[in-house]
Amino acid sequence: MATAKAYSAEGAEKGSVELPAALFDQQVNEHLLYQAVRTYLTNQRQGTAKVKSRVEVSGGGRKPWKQKGTGRARSGSNTSPIWVGGGRAHGPEPHDYRLELPKKQRRLALTSALSLKAREAKVAVLEDLKMTAPKTKAIRTVLDRMGLGGQKTLFVFGVHEENVYKSCRNLHRLSTLLANQVNTYGLLDCETVVFTEAGLKRLTEVFA
Repeated sequence: MATAKAYSAEGAEKGSVELPAALFDQQVNEHLLYQAVRTYLTNQRQGTAKVKSRVEVSGGGRKPWKQKGTGRARSGSNTSPIWVGGGRAHGPEPHDYRLELPKKQRRLALTSALSLKAREAKVAVLEDLKMTAPKTKAIRTVLDRMGLGGQKTLFVFGVHEENVYKSCRNLHRLSTLLANQVNTYGLLDCETVVFTEAGLKRLTEVFA
């Protein structure tokens, strides 16, 4: 049975909470974790690198000088790649690097990542945060009380709260996600995952 420490909205520990076994108590498939991370990172590539070939640079047309009799090497165009200002030979062209991972494998990879974090005791559950105004200091205080002040942390919320989001975004070692947007890379890229109560409920509804 997978469990996690439970905390109040002020960051005080208040026991433990049982985590859904369908998400947090499953076999960890390391190869699927690798595939999911590789797919995520590859899909971040824009693939927009581009240089001009000899047909795209300005110039060309007339032969620079006659073929014979000048004592210089023969040349047919000033757009040749060997000329300064000429086109680039075999340069990069726009390319789609996107990879696809079947939905079933994506779900299994996500379950593996959640289960791995639970086994390492790197999952915590926090009461839902309610803020009337953005205040980064309040979030920092909660993290310090939870013992996560110096750790790379991922907050998972059930719904978007503008004041909470604005309070979190200035902390460089803290990132946020909505529960329905949780992905394998985001889970593995942090040291500790903190779910709000609504976030854990939403995660279970979407993925369990």
